[in-house]
Amino acid sequence: MAGGIARGRLTEERKAWRKNHPHGFVARPETGPDGSANLMLWRCIIPGKPGTDWEGGHYPLTMHFSEDYPSQPPKCKFPRGFFHINVYPSGDVCLSILNTGLGWSPAITVKQILVGIQELLDEPNPSSSAQSECYKLYVKKVSYLSLTRF
Repeated sequence: MAGGIARGRLTEERKAWRKNHPHGFVARPETGPDGSANLMLWRCIIPGKPGTDWEGGHYPLTMHFSEDYPSQPPKCKFPRGFFHINVYPSGDVCLSILNTGLGWSPAITVKQILVGIQELLDEPNPSSSAQSECYKLYVKKVSYLSLTRF
C-alpha cells in the first residue's frame, strides 16, 4: 500500500511541476526502455543561481524515491566527485530538509527540494561538512574574505 501512496504523490508532483516550475530547472521521471516513466527515479538539472559563482552552470542531480515516500525524503545525488562542502564524495547531498530527523516533512515538494539545493550551492552549511578538503578550502576563503571586506 505504501508504494501506491508514493506513486500517487509522485504523479501529482509531476503534474504540478509541468504546470509551474522555476525557470531553468528540469525534473522528470526516468524513461525506461519501453517508454514508461519510472516515478521512483527522477533526472534533474539545477541551474546555477544568477549572480553567484555557480551562475551559468547546469548541475545534474538524481532523486531516488523509496516506497515510503513522502514519509521518507528522497535521496538526492550529484554525480560522484561533485566538489561542494555539503556533498559527499559519493554525490549524496547533505541538507537538513533531506534528513528525516532534522528537517524533512512529507509536505515538502520536489520544487522546494530542488530550490533548496540550488540555495545550498551558493550558501553552504560549514557545520554540516561532507568533504574535509572542501571544508578546509571554504574556511580559508571565508577567513580571507572577512579580512578583505569592510
